[in-house]
Amino acid sequence: MKGSKTVRIVIVAVVLAIIVLVFFAYQGNRGKQQQAAEAVSATVVQNVLMKDLEHNYPPTPKEVVKYYAEITECLYNEEYSDEELVKLGNKLQHLYDVELIANQENYIDSLRQDVQEMKKNKYTIDSYEVSASTDVEYFTQNEDSCARLYCTFNIRQDNSTRITSLERFVLRKDVDGHWKILGWELVED
Repeated sequence: MKGSKTVRIVIVAVVLAIIVLVFFAYQGNRGKQQQAAEAVSATVVQNVLMKDLEHNYPPTPKEVVKYYAEITECLYNEEYSDEELVKLGNKLQHLYDVELIANQENYIDSLRQDVQEMKKNKYTIDSYEVSASTDVEYFTQNEDSCARLYCTFNIRQDNSTRITSLERFVLRKDVDGHWKILGWELVED
């Protein structure tokens, strides 16, 4: 009897020890998983910069303008390094038609000044809305395939004043079949 009682105590102690070990192993592993997830999670800017335009260029005019708006939203709303600003500017230029790029001097410096001015005046982009695919107007000009569509930016100044900016974009298909932004203009009421 005394021997069986000792065996039971030993078995209970071993089971409890196993439960404690499993609990601590689970907690340790869970902590490592959380750390790994935090290390993998990227900022909004990094997510936008990860888009590979060489191999995964937006297929439609709407998607090009949508990506342009995402980058613009990052520029005015997010915190980033000067190196990331240059990368965001380069992503924007990758969306531009060669004619638009040719008409720009010191693009990154101009972009930097524009962003600084917007941030100084406490402007942020609350949201944007690109025209529906069915509202994209396709046309031919000088034998080039072109498209016209709109994007509405909802802008807030200093968390109070709300401004709506409607912009008309014109895109042109390049020799690789990619839609490139030829230009845009503010649409007045």
